[in-house]
Amino acid sequence: MKAQPDADKTLNMILSRLDDMKAEETVTIDLRGKSAFSDYMIVTTGRVNRHVGAIAENVTKALKENGIRNIHVEGLPNCDWVLIDSGDVVLHVFRPEVREFYNLERLWAQNPAAAAI
Repeated sequence: MKAQPDADKTLNMILSRLDDMKAEETVTIDLRGKSAFSDYMIVTTGRVNRHVGAIAENVTKALKENGIRNIHVEGLPNCDWVLIDSGDVVLHVFRPEVREFYNLERLWAQNPAAAAI
């Protein structure tokens, strides 16, 4: 039985997979000290539904191969917005229009007043 990897190792593995899968506009948000539910949030974009689904499936497979248990995935049937919660790292994979609409980066910005400008 493998031990759970630490948050930084998980983050780097996910970022590597996103790069391999040609995910676009990837942003990592450090939540340490800001949130009790996770250490990092990653927001990225796939070009179309099919690309979003392929990215999500590839990352989920890599998490399982690296000993991450209790992975929670939402949104795979439609692939507009797929959430992958691996515990220490939460990944959001969006289609471009959906990402623009929800604008999660703005919600977690250091200075919300500056993000609204």
